[in-house]
Amino acid sequence: MPAAEQAPRDLIRHVAEREAQTERERGNYTYRQTVAVEELNAMGFRTGEYREVRDVIFSPAGKRTEQRMGPSRNTLTRLILTKEDFRDIREIQPFLFTPDQLRLYDIRFRGEETIEEGECYLLQVRPRQTLEGQRLFDGLFWIAKQDFSIVRSEGKAVPEILRTKSENLFPRFTTFRSLVDGKHWFPARTHADDVLPFRTGVQRIRLTILYSNYKRFTAESQIVFGEEVRGR
Repeated sequence: MPAAEQAPRDLIRHVAEREAQTERERGNYTYRQTVAVEELNAMGFRTGEYREVRDVIFSPAGKRTEQRMGPSRNTLTRLILTKEDFRDIREIQPFLFTPDQLRLYDIRFRGEETIEEGECYLLQVRPRQTLEGQRLFDGLFWIAKQDFSIVRSEGKAVPEILRTKSENLFPRFTTFRSLVDGKHWFPARTHADDVLPFRTGVQRIRLTILYSNYKRFTAESQIVFGEEVRGR
C-alpha cells in the first residue's frame, strides 16, 4: 500500500456530500437486516451462535421503526454481546461518512485501486480522538471515481473498552455495498472473521450482516406488524 498523504479537500467534500445524498435516499427505503455472530474453537468448529432478523420499516404514520422477525437465537458460550456490539451493528458496520462526521477524523489519501466495483480512490480514516461513549470507525474506504460513492469499507469499530475486570474487543470487518436504485450504493453485506486476544484466551469470531429486500417506501406501501421490538 502506498504511503498516506493528506487527502485533497475537494475529494473529501465530494465524498461527504455524496454520502449525505446516500443517507437521505436510504432513509426512504425499507429493508431486512440479518445478523449472525458465531464463536469458533481452535479447530474452526462453531461452538455457539447469536442470530436475529429485523425489518426496518415505516409505521402507517410514516415513522421509521424496526420490527423483529421472530425471537433472536443465542447459544454463545464464551462471547457476551454488549450494548456497544449492537450499536456497532447499527452505526459502524453500515457506516455512512456524512459531513457531520468530518471533524472527528483524520483523512489520508492512499492512492488508487481497481476492484470488482470499479476504479476507486482509497482513503484512510482514523479518529482524531476517542471519548467515552463514542463509537467510531478506523479503517479504509474505496471511493468510486465515477460519482464519489463509497462502495466498500474495511476496518473496525473503536475504541476497545478495557477495564480491570472486563474487556470489550471488536473484530475487523469489511462492508460491501451494492447499487440499489441505479444511483446510490447501499450496504449489502458485512463480513468479519477475526481472532480477539482476550486476557482469558484468544477467541475466534465470525460476524455476518446481510441487508436485503431494499424497497422504496411510498404512501401506498403496506406494513404488516408482528412482534414489537423493545429497545436495548
